[in-house]
Amino acid sequence: MRIGHGYDLHRLIEGRKLILGGINIPHTKGLLGHSDADCVIHALADSIFGALALPDIGHYFPDTDPANKDLDSNIILVKAIQEYTRAGYRIANLDLTIVAQKPKIGPYINSIREKLSVTLSTSENCIGIKATTNETLGPVGREEAIACFAVILLERN
Repeated sequence: MRIGHGYDLHRLIEGRKLILGGINIPHTKGLLGHSDADCVIHALADSIFGALALPDIGHYFPDTDPANKDLDSNIILVKAIQEYTRAGYRIANLDLTIVAQKPKIGPYINSIREKLSVTLSTSENCIGIKATTNETLGPVGREEAIACFAVILLERN
């Protein structure tokens, strides 16, 4: 078994779509980033790369490469899936914590879980997703950013 941890945070700005876990979430702001800035997918991909002792997503998808501008983060996740599949692993368990003051994430958790289970080709009962606020503290609490923590357990096929 291999365990990986990932973390990502992106600033909220006006004029961008808010995409979390591959789902478009209605909100007045979206996440700023070179890609679509889906911090859920980024934390998840980094947890997979970490479990395999590989470099982080910036190594594979540098923000200095114009080809990655506005990149759909699912492409990043597909790369991570290819890596654990090639190495002979599958997902045993995935746990995500999305940290956002606003919008409330609870109503979208099932949609995110469904989307990720299809993309990852794993059962929904292997994917835990929680949402919390930052109790008005820091950039997340001031509604300036959204963050995500990911922990993954990979097991040999």
